[in-house]
Amino acid sequence: MPKNTADANTSRLLDHLPPALEVIGGVDTHADSHTAAAVDQLGRPLGHATFPATPTGYQQLLDWLHGHGPLERVGVEGTGSYGAGIARHLRRHGLTVVEVNRPDRTDRRRHGKSDPLDAHNAALAVLSGHATSTPKTGDGAVEALRLVHASRRSAVKARTAARNAFTGLLRTCPDELRGSLTSQTRTQQLRTAAHYRPDGVTTPTQAAKTALRALARRIHALDAEIADADQDLKTLTEQAAHHMLTQPGYGPETTAQLLIAAGDNPERLTSEASFAALCGTSPIPASSGRTQRHRLNRGGHRQANRALHTIAVTRLRYDDRTRRYAANARTQGKTTPEILRQLKRYLAREAFHLLTQTQPGLTP
Repeated sequence: MPKNTADANTSRLLDHLPPALEVIGGVDTHADSHTAAAVDQLGRPLGHATFPATPTGYQQLLDWLHGHGPLERVGVEGTGSYGAGIARHLRRHGLTVVEVNRPDRTDRRRHGKSDPLDAHNAALAVLSGHATSTPKTGDGAVEALRLVHASRRSAVKARTAARNAFTGLLRTCPDELRGSLTSQTRTQQLRTAAHYRPDGVTTPTQAAKTALRALARRIHALDAEIADADQDLKTLTEQAAHHMLTQPGYGPETTAQLLIAAGDNPERLTSEASFAALCGTSPIPASSGRTQRHRLNRGGHRQANRALHTIAVTRLRYDDRTRRYAANARTQGKTTPEILRQLKRYLAREAFHLLTQTQPGLTP
């Protein structure tokens, strides 16, 4: 057979072959290793493998998934923790990353639990459309805000614990020492205790002075750490979302928390209603029979909900328009929790539009 005829027959045969099925990947993430699984468009398993949670391992995992066919979507568990690195690596290579929640506990009891099973379930969740959430990119100015805010939150918790320990120790220390401090303010107590110079710890009084001095110096150090973090938050929020800070009630801490909730890519939130649901401010139906009402949403991102609550309370105190609205709502029989719920829902709508307006300035 002539060569040209053979080539034409081969070409016609390839034209009649079915197109290659898209491969869907799933990744179960851990601190030291990630387990990947691949399925085709029909949900048939193509295999699984485990790779180290390192940049080299990320590339090996990606090459392994590509080896099963055309790859476009990958479901990743824990994109905000153990899976942050692999998620960023996959996005850099043009893949669509879908955030996958852990499997339902009922399914786990019925089918068992293992890393390959979790990776396979992650891929099936993407294939079935059960998992559709776009994770945060974590590679812009908001990620810097998140890191500074996390450090500040830890310092605030440590300072609160140290203050409580100082108060508890002061109440039980020897009478002569307690009497010399109880007449002072908290600031004066800490200043006095920080300058104690006990001569050993051989007596309860000297030991109490040693312990109070250590706590006072710890509180002062944490005060300085929090002040530095506040200055960093102010600088970052002014650069990333200056327009939000011009609104009544918005401060660096609350603005930073709302930015963190939305992420570097707030376009992943399809509407202001989805942002309200994310912040736990969307009303939940609580009707039964002849009673038609809604209740407060206790789900969602609680820190973002707290930020909206702080803004609402601030506006109720200092913003004339908000105060007039609250007074009018009370004449209609609304309770204070209901007024706060409605205000927070309005603030979620306002914050969403402010976030989308300031999006061009979020990336460094």
